[in-house]
Amino acid sequence: METLGIGLFLLVIMLFLLTGGVWIAMTLAICGWVGQAFFTTTQPGKNLFSAFWESNASWELAALPLFIWMGEILFRTRLSEEMFEGLSPWLNRIPGRLMHTTILGCGIFGSVSGSSAATCATISKVALPELKRRGYDENLALGALATGGTLGILIPPSITMVVYAVAADASIIRIFLAGFLPGFLLMAIFMGYIAWWSIRNPSKVPPPDAPSTFMEKVKKSGSLIPCGALIVFIVWVLVTGYATATECAAYGVAGSLAIAAYGRSLTWKNFCEGLMGATRTSCMIMFILAGAAFLTKTMAFTGVPRELAEWVNAMQLSPYALITALVVVYLVLGTALDGISMIVLTSAVVLPMIQKAGFDLIWFGIFIVLLVEIAEVTPPVGFNLFVLQNMTGKDSNTVARAALPFFGCLVLCIALVTVFPQIVTWLPDVVMGVQK
Repeated sequence: METLGIGLFLLVIMLFLLTGGVWIAMTLAICGWVGQAFFTTTQPGKNLFSAFWESNASWELAALPLFIWMGEILFRTRLSEEMFEGLSPWLNRIPGRLMHTTILGCGIFGSVSGSSAATCATISKVALPELKRRGYDENLALGALATGGTLGILIPPSITMVVYAVAADASIIRIFLAGFLPGFLLMAIFMGYIAWWSIRNPSKVPPPDAPSTFMEKVKKSGSLIPCGALIVFIVWVLVTGYATATECAAYGVAGSLAIAAYGRSLTWKNFCEGLMGATRTSCMIMFILAGAAFLTKTMAFTGVPRELAEWVNAMQLSPYALITALVVVYLVLGTALDGISMIVLTSAVVLPMIQKAGFDLIWFGIFIVLLVEIAEVTPPVGFNLFVLQNMTGKDSNTVARAALPFFGCLVLCIALVTVFPQIVTWLPDVVMGVQK
């Protein structure tokens, strides 16, 4: 239990630094340094440099600034406004109306980017200013964007799913197929909550637009065609294997620039502003990633994740009690680690426990991805909270409170896939057949 005490000590330091106003990335790095300097025999200086290099020198990470730049282009030209104008007539009769675009946008974009941070940053840049301009509740929008951004790691393709498949020696294709239905289920739960909230709080939702005929709706939707075609193209080349996620991001930037130039809304000024905005946001995210990578090394050296997993294993729990205990463990780890690190550092101990309890490894892969999604919006190291904090100027605790009802939606989704595992296993079994 001494190792768990080290983890608790580092968590207290982290909370103290964050409440004191220290930069998020610096806070993570300082905690990592303290952990290695005082509780391990390794050299923190050498590990600091290697963690910063390894976390940022990644081909997959190259997609992040490109997708963020794509969002900046959509935001700074009239493309985002045109997209909302085209969607507005079709959502006019649904409670919550344009607020649903946050979830739909995150779901669609998440399937392209495979990254929670890129999804959250890009859709927030496009949707948040437009929703505020139209009079929608800002807290609801922040909560929807913080949790909707996590769809980037649930709806395939997903880097987190690939990491789990490698760790579990499972089929990547089956894991990808297993993510679709839970992803759609989670989107439906999010949108259901938005509709319910809007019915309960009619004064916080702008009045509906005047009714329009079907042909008027179709005419207004003409502005959706260019951006819609671009998104369909990006998804198509990715799914068919013609391009990687990074190459798709490059296509997205080129396509956005071409559409904006054709619509004569692209100027040298907004081009430069978009480029600089993407640079600032990307640097912020990558700096935080570097700090988190260093803290992850510290956690690995101190053995906190493994100690937690072994502690649960020693309790000899029943299958569903084991699942409940693992939920608690991963929620605790999510306060200090990113999702991939949670999987890598615990898989050697947790996966044999899961197999012994009789659970399907494909099902557990989606289960753990949903827990990682919760970790993305769990303070103090909820990554999507940091992204929105830096983009909006709001305190991360403010964003966390706004995301709390959607946090409950995530818990509901986890409960449903646990009680009805067929939600996860049906599609891969149908498409690929049941592998005995």
